[in-house]
Order: sequence, then C-alpha cells, then structure tokens
Amino acid sequence: DYSLKHWEAYSRYADSGHLPLDNNPVENCIRPVAIGKKNWLFAGSERGGRHAAVIYSLLLTARLNGLDPAAWLKDTLEKLPSWPHRQLDELLPLHALA
Repeated sequence: DYSLKHWEAYSRYADSGHLPLDNNPVENCIRPVAIGKKNWLFAGSERGGRHAAVIYSLLLTARLNGLDPAAWLKDTLEKLPSWPHRQLDELLPLHALA
C-alpha cells in the first residue's frame, strides 16, 4: 500500500535518473542539530537556550560560507572590544568573505 501511494514519486526517480534515491545528504547535514537537541535542554534557562542558538547559527553560517568556524570566532572575539558599535554587522560571517 505504501509503495502504491507513492508510485508517482518513485516513477519520477526511475524516469529521470538524476534524482537521489534517498535524502542521506540532507540527514547528514542536520544530524548535529538533532544530536545536540537533547543537550540544549540543559542550557540553564530559556534565555541561555536563545543565546546558544544564536552562537550555533553564527558558527554554522561561517562553516556554510567556507570559513573555519573556530578561526572566525577567535578573530571576531579579538576584534570585538575595539570595534565600532555601529559596524558590528561587519563582523558577521557573511561579511568575512567580502
């Protein structure tokens, strides 16, 4: 029954040849998030959880843009004390590539 209900999608895969049979690449990308989900229960508070989410997002953005997250974070933390407040967005990982 399951296969018959999804026959159109299966047919598309067989007809085209370039569609992936499974979603393993996507699952591999989200695995760290899924594994970390239980660890984030112990962030200490809702506020701590929000802060952890922001940091995690910044580090993943750095990685997705081809930067070494640890190196980007070290560089950013070194610049931060003397960086002009109005230009903080220039320290974001998206601006590091420019």
